[in-house]
Amino acid sequence: MTARNELRLLPWSGPEGKPCYLSTDHRDGHMSRLADNIEAVQLGMAAELLEQALEVLGDEDADLGELRPLATKLTEALRDVIRVATSRGHLLAVSEPDRS
Repeated sequence: MTARNELRLLPWSGPEGKPCYLSTDHRDGHMSRLADNIEAVQLGMAAELLEQALEVLGDEDADLGELRPLATKLTEALRDVIRVATSRGHLLAVSEPDRS
């Protein structure tokens, strides 16, 4: 198994919103691939949501009632993207050779 400092932050939360981590020696194992696929979906959804947000914000005649649900969805997408970035940044740091 991986050392504690090599745990992968997964793209979903556990009970009570606590982060979930994966400890494995197999980056191509089932759970790693599942996490990769979910991250890809989350990033794709965030990109689509950004396009929608740009359209709504660019439309001066847009209904103000659209902004609250849009802000909620953007907040959720941003949370997911930050989790992906944190996980991938950690994975990059762990895989880089020690330069000391």
